[in-house]
Amino acid sequence: MPTPAADNGYETGRLNLPFVGLCTFGKAPPCLDWDRIDADVAILGAPNDMGTQWRSGARFGPRAIREASTLFAFGHAGAYDHEDDTTYLTRKQVRMVDIGDADIVHTDQTRSNANIEHAVRKVLAAGAMPVVLGGDHSVHAPVMRAFEGRGPIHIVHVDAHLDFVDERHGVRWGHGNPLRRASEMAHVSGMTQLGIRNVSSSNRSDYDAARAAGSDILSVRQVRALGTEGVLARIPEAPAYYLTIDIDAFDPSIAPGTGTPSHGGFLYCEVLELIQALARRAQGRIVGIDLVEVAPAYDPAGTTPILAAQLLLNSLGFIFHARAQARG
Repeated sequence: MPTPAADNGYETGRLNLPFVGLCTFGKAPPCLDWDRIDADVAILGAPNDMGTQWRSGARFGPRAIREASTLFAFGHAGAYDHEDDTTYLTRKQVRMVDIGDADIVHTDQTRSNANIEHAVRKVLAAGAMPVVLGGDHSVHAPVMRAFEGRGPIHIVHVDAHLDFVDERHGVRWGHGNPLRRASEMAHVSGMTQLGIRNVSSSNRSDYDAARAAGSDILSVRQVRALGTEGVLARIPEAPAYYLTIDIDAFDPSIAPGTGTPSHGGFLYCEVLELIQALARRAQGRIVGIDLVEVAPAYDPAGTTPILAAQLLLNSLGFIFHARAQARG
């Protein structure tokens, strides 16, 4: 007769509740030797917020997301979703490690970006999928640079802001520039930018430049009018996709913990359904994710990092389930 623990899908050994033990992402085992990464997914922190133009604090995002993620790591044998009648994220489906943080050198954006790029290259060399916890959105540019020679990659960008500024007062690597910098990389084939809305740091010429570079730009209202399938139909077929998610894409009523909140944003399930639909259509060919701009100081209740952790874990479940389905 099975024990109650086995009946509930718990492993033998310690219960390992969320407030116990090391605070890695999803309670994944740590791997601090980057030459010995042996996993399907490697979680990397990029705690750099030197690119912010207004409210700083996203450097504490990786720690907050990791802590929030422990809520979803009770030691179950995967996570059962009754709507899909599917168990996601079993250890047989997804082997995940947390490799710690890229080294950030205060006041030195160039060196910090180089360290982020180096870490992502180590993950890719090991055959793992990088999931990068920001930090502000400037971290996206060095992450994408690490994919050099691995394209073509289509970027799906979920954000309130276009982030396509070229240069202002010599600033080319701030959090208003990363999608412009990514568009200049030979291995990036195009972009779909979702949730862009309201007044922001990008002017009309930036929108024109983004479209000329192959970007399709949709606001939250346009996404809602099209629906999930309508948006999916506009995302071109590509050998690989990369997701870059700014937490301010979500409405500040559910994600207040960010430096540049923008009202009229997405609800949680809207973004989740888009990611699930893309993962299914692409058969799991999503090769990397970064989630940025979580600034926990502006959200005393801690709901923003919980949203971020939950979105990432669900997304990984969808991606690797789709990969398994594609393999048959």
